[in-house]
Amino acid sequence: MGYVWPQDMTETHPQNRRLGYARVSTYGQTLYAQLAQLRRAGCTKIYREKATGARPDRRALLKLLQALAPGDVVTVTRIDRLARSIFDLFSIVKQIVDKGGQFRSLAEPWADTATRAGSLMLAVLGGLADVECDLIRTCTAEGRSHAKARGQHMSRPSKLTDAQKAEALRQRAEGATLAELARSYDVGKSTISRL
Repeated sequence: MGYVWPQDMTETHPQNRRLGYARVSTYGQTLYAQLAQLRRAGCTKIYREKATGARPDRRALLKLLQALAPGDVVTVTRIDRLARSIFDLFSIVKQIVDKGGQFRSLAEPWADTATRAGSLMLAVLGGLADVECDLIRTCTAEGRSHAKARGQHMSRPSKLTDAQKAEALRQRAEGATLAELARSYDVGKSTISRL
């Protein structure tokens, strides 16, 4: 097997395919302006959808990431069309780069992974994403500890009162089945079995 010259590889994998991604949050909004900008930027295929940016299961975005080949350039009109948080943005851009693709935003010229500034941006995003996750974890833990200190119960409220629980336990000891008790208190069998 001989050496594969770079030009031989480009014949099997078309390089620098420009793939666009357009998204609006609500059905009252239109994709028209984004589609026009992406076409002017040379995008030959545009993945589009109407979904909130907070949803992790956006079908068009998942299809784009699956179809991505080395050398492809993923283009968006603005970063907020791709992600709503730094963590999500870093995660999506990292998937693109890990597959050998490039990412760029038309409104934010610094967000172009083909440039040195864009590579630096990716590294900074990774650090910011870590900080964002740590802040969320810290705030959540602090909120829990403050709530516990105030005597707040952290799980779902019980469906049964203390008197109902005592009565259900007495009936269970006398031979009532879980199904019978669940029906009489209008709860699931698992609620009774946890008693």
